[in-house]
Amino acid sequence: MIIAAAQTIPKENIEKNLVDHYRLINLAAEYGVNLMLFPELSISGYERELAESLEFIPNDPRLDELRNLSAQKNIIIIAGAPVRLVSQLFIGAFIFHPDGREKIYTKQYLHDGEEIFFTPGENDSLQIIVENEAFSVAICADITNPAHALKAASLNSTIYLASIFYTPNGISEGYKNLQGYATEFSMNVLMSNFGGPSYGFESAGKSGFWNNKGDLIESFEGTGEGLLLVRKTEKSWEAEIVKSSDL
Repeated sequence: MIIAAAQTIPKENIEKNLVDHYRLINLAAEYGVNLMLFPELSISGYERELAESLEFIPNDPRLDELRNLSAQKNIIIIAGAPVRLVSQLFIGAFIFHPDGREKIYTKQYLHDGEEIFFTPGENDSLQIIVENEAFSVAICADITNPAHALKAASLNSTIYLASIFYTPNGISEGYKNLQGYATEFSMNVLMSNFGGPSYGFESAGKSGFWNNKGDLIESFEGTGEGLLLVRKTEKSWEAEIVKSSDL
């Protein structure tokens, strides 16, 4: 099994962001990736006041190419956008399966200020099963509440997927939380962060992977765009960074 965190640089243009997604998905396919995680609100960029004008709906036709790529490349794709469900707006993660299934995870714990524009998601039990691994999804401030990781552990999830937008000021605390969950709950942790600014804030980058003992196996040194590839071997997980600038 190979999983990947995409570290992307968001633009203030949905179409350009989607093109970046396509390019990185095609790159991931060259390495045989089975599941790919993008950062929080990766399709729209992190925006609050503009969220209603950037919102998506279930089965949104603008995401057809992501669906097609999931099927063509046999990759589960997790990508973020504001999503309208009935009458409420959520910070969502679209989960596209190669067999055509589409799930939406909604952020459960909002950052201060987000509650003005978004509704907290439900405490659901969404899991992604691939081979012998069970994945649970978290979006940014979800990782600040230990109850979220505890719920994932109670479902016997083996890999915790953290889709985030963390700045240089916050990334140390994010690392501390994720390493702590890996150690306490014996879960592997894959984290995907932006590699460039959004919402007027710099991003810290530093997308990373921790094994279920809490060891940081690999991470981006900082910002920039590319993939963190993580391979499961018979005894452990191995990882490498593929930067777009190196191609």
